Order: sequence, then C-alpha cells, then structure tokens
Amino acid sequence: MSDVPAPFTTEDYARRMERAARAAHEAGLAGLLVTPGPDLVHLTGYQPTAVTERLTLLVLSAGHDPVLVVPTLERGDAERATGAGALTIRDWTDGKDPYAVAAPLLDPSGRYGISDNAWALHLLGLRDALPGIGYAALTDCLPMLRAVKDAAELERLAAAGAAADAAYEEILRVRFTGRRESDIATELAHLLTQLGHSQVDFTVVGSGPNGADPHHEAGDRVIRQGDMVVLDFGGLKHGYGSDTSRTVHVGEPTAEEQAVHDVVRAAQQAAFEAVRPGIACQEVDRAARAVITEAGYGERFIHRTGHGIGVTTHEPPYMVEGEEQTLVPGMCFSVEPGVYLPGRFGVRIEDIVTVTEAGGRRLNNTPRELAIVE
Repeated sequence: MSDVPAPFTTEDYARRMERAARAAHEAGLAGLLVTPGPDLVHLTGYQPTAVTERLTLLVLSAGHDPVLVVPTLERGDAERATGAGALTIRDWTDGKDPYAVAAPLLDPSGRYGISDNAWALHLLGLRDALPGIGYAALTDCLPMLRAVKDAAELERLAAAGAAADAAYEEILRVRFTGRRESDIATELAHLLTQLGHSQVDFTVVGSGPNGADPHHEAGDRVIRQGDMVVLDFGGLKHGYGSDTSRTVHVGEPTAEEQAVHDVVRAAQQAAFEAVRPGIACQEVDRAARAVITEAGYGERFIHRTGHGIGVTTHEPPYMVEGEEQTLVPGMCFSVEPGVYLPGRFGVRIEDIVTVTEAGGRRLNNTPRELAIVE
C-alpha cells in the first residue's frame, strides 16, 4: 500500500482561505496580502515556478471572494493549482502596471497583514498606488495563521518524522571514525531523499568542539574516537517538515559526557511532559530550562526550546520565554533543549511534538539515550 497521502482538495484550500480572512477581520485588519512563499502554498497550493520581480498577490478579505493577481505568463500554472477553483484569478501583462490591477481589490484606508517575505519592491509599489493603506507583517499580526494543523497535515508531519527516524537508525550503522563531518552529512541527506523527502533543508553534524555551535555547518573536520557528535537534520516530505536531533558518541563516553547527556535528556522529557492544551508556550521552555539550570548548565543553554513546523521547518509558535500564546490541539513544534560547552562538546535532543486533547504526542520515536557509534 502506498504511503503517499491523499492530496488536499479545493475545498480544503477554500476552508483555509475563509478561516484566514476571518482571522484577519477578528484581528482588526481589512484583509491579508499573501505573496509567493509558504503562506501562499498553505492557502492555495500554488507555488510559482520562479519567484521574480513580477507581482503575484493573493488578496483575502472577509465577506469577499479571494482573488489571486498573477502575471499573464504564469496564469496557466496558477489555474492548475488545486486551490484555484476556490478563487478568482486576475492577470496582468508585462508593460502594464500590476499595482493598478491590485488596487481596486483593496480598501484604500485599510490596514492589511502582508507576508513576511514580500519583496520591498512590491510593498513600495502598493504604497505608491494606495498611500493610505497600512501594513503589518503576518508574523506580528497573525502569528498563528498556519500553527494549528488539521488531520491531513498531521498525517504528513508524522510521515516526515518517521522518515527522519529511519534515517537516524540507518546512520547509526555507518562508521564515523576517520571520516569528515561532511561525509556523514552527505549520507544523511541521501537517506532523507531515499526515504521520500523532496527537499533536504539541513544536515548539522557537529563533532567534538564543533558540537558546541548549535548551527554548525558540517565541514572537513575528521571525526575521532572520543568525539561527541550532534546530528540535527530535516527537510520536507509530502510538503511538510521533519526536524530531529540526536547526539551520539564515538566509542565510550566519559562520565562527564554521559552526565551532560543525561541532563539534556531529562530536560527534553520534562518539556515534553509539560505540553498540554491551555498552557503558554513559554511554560514548555521553562520546564526544560529548569532542569538544565538546576544541573548547573543554565548559561550553556543558549537558544529557545522549540519552534513550530509545517510547510516550513521553522515557523510560529515558538517555545521561548515571553511567548504567552497558549497551546491548542493541532499545534506542532520541536522540543530541543541543549547544552553547549565551548571548545569541548555539545548535546542536543529534539523531537517534533503535536498537541492533543490529552497532552503531547511525539512524532519522532527513536531512542533518546546516548548511542555509541564506531
């Protein structure tokens, strides 16, 4: 039986656009302006072949049908997108003013949420056409736009997580000693692709002192006996993200290395157990940080505990102090505390977790104990 999930339907995209328009209205916005990127993919299923200086803009306003403004030469591709059946497409030709096409769709005195990755060229063009409009970045005005996943999205996230787990299980079988970090990273990327990922976003392999750099880019350092090695990898499968971290050791660890790993594992477990509907995101961060601080490594936990995941591998919500957004069923995010000792080694353990009515459910299920590799 194929593990390819059923495709999203026109009705799925229609519901998403209607929900987004309603959320914008409830936030006091005149509507949303969505440019090419993850928001447009999520809402319509449309991803232009090439993102260029030509304006592509989805306009959503409560009480109005959604409209997608596209260059004429890309109209055919837009019409073939699954969500196209739930919206009106208006095109413009080269040599014409695209903002004159978009302007009649907007309230000239309204305030709109606009995609974070909108080109300044387009924002300035809209401002010149309608100087009375105000704008707010979607992350600021509607940070939870894509945060709560439906059952079909959760199915894709679970499949991506299972593929990342399988890649980890396979990488434990290879020899680490005497090989470059980049060699292991290349094998991880190959495994993710082999296991169904269409896109590999990152393969962090931080050996020895490089493990103390959370976003270390795998390089030419040769992995040695006695190294702690942080593995952090992920990408997209069926359009949804994977992201997992495990820390392994080449040969037997020292007592200190084992103890630090045990602290991080306990912190990760405490944060996972804190996940439940109704609590603030910051409580997940606090649960992990309390364990690490009590063990004396608080200053060496140098990043947030987690980030949301969906059609991108990093998106709201964020598990960090000061984030008072409450958890609701369907949210998905990483839980990834770490301890980093500069010049020596680092440890990170990461799972993707989804919120359920009863608490949390892990989408990564490989062992969290310190694995020994050759």
